[in-house]
Amino acid sequence: MDSNRFYDLLLAEISSYKQHLETDGEEWKVKGFIDVDKNIYTISHDTKVVSKIIEIILIPKLKLFAERNGMELELPDAQNYYPDLTFKDKQNGSLYAVDFKTTYYEVTKKKSGEEKKIKGMTLGAFSGYFRDRNSTKNIQHPYHEYKSHLVLGIVYRQADETGDEFQVYNVDELTHIKSVIKSFIFFLQPKYKIASDHPGSGNTKNIGSITDFEKMLNGQGLFVEKFGDKAEEVFDDYWINYRTAGEVKQLDMENPNYTDLDSYLAYKKIELKTDTDLFGDLFKE
Repeated sequence: MDSNRFYDLLLAEISSYKQHLETDGEEWKVKGFIDVDKNIYTISHDTKVVSKIIEIILIPKLKLFAERNGMELELPDAQNYYPDLTFKDKQNGSLYAVDFKTTYYEVTKKKSGEEKKIKGMTLGAFSGYFRDRNSTKNIQHPYHEYKSHLVLGIVYRQADETGDEFQVYNVDELTHIKSVIKSFIFFLQPKYKIASDHPGSGNTKNIGSITDFEKMLNGQGLFVEKFGDKAEEVFDDYWINYRTAGEVKQLDMENPNYTDLDSYLAYKKIELKTDTDLFGDLFKE
């Protein structure tokens, strides 16, 4: 199995997951937590809680997917390890990294129709194992051993009304509990196709995502738009060599070599062109 085949299989697999998480009315099927006394405690909008529950629901289905297609599914050895899921081809040993990324979107009504706005995501570290592709620290297998690095994106709307977090329900009242989220949308994209040229949060060493809803769903991010079939190559070089303000100070540099894609191009002395040799000399320095 190669990277393209794995992508196609996983994309087909997740096409049914919306129905697995939603009622016919597009409400989340999960209503809360239940204890042995059959008390149900409601869920808040907390994105970390929501994200973890979604992962718990989907992992058994992804394990069956792996088994049907001659693969093993590995979960990370520690909570802070990358990636969330490692798929291993039993026949040739190929590894595929898949990270869950969940966030919510908002819908704004305009004269031209509805517009969806999405909150950005962090797409993993650009230090540590990302720079040292042979490192085994905080990663399930060395980065270079993975044939592809995919984002399994799950975006949803937050419900307008939620249940009373102070109230404890019983099983008979299950249908009266309001779902906190609804209207799921799934997507699957290589990490580099939805990456931006800025860190995901403040001065942390995490790659940020684009925030254009349609471009994220279709994998039409900044690097793809500007560099076409060389997008992954440029993405890797850009983020491996990106330095935060803290790193610049630590390295006793006067200024970072670049802070965004425009200054990166200037630093690399590359001029955008439209010919077939686009960035052919990029890594000859």
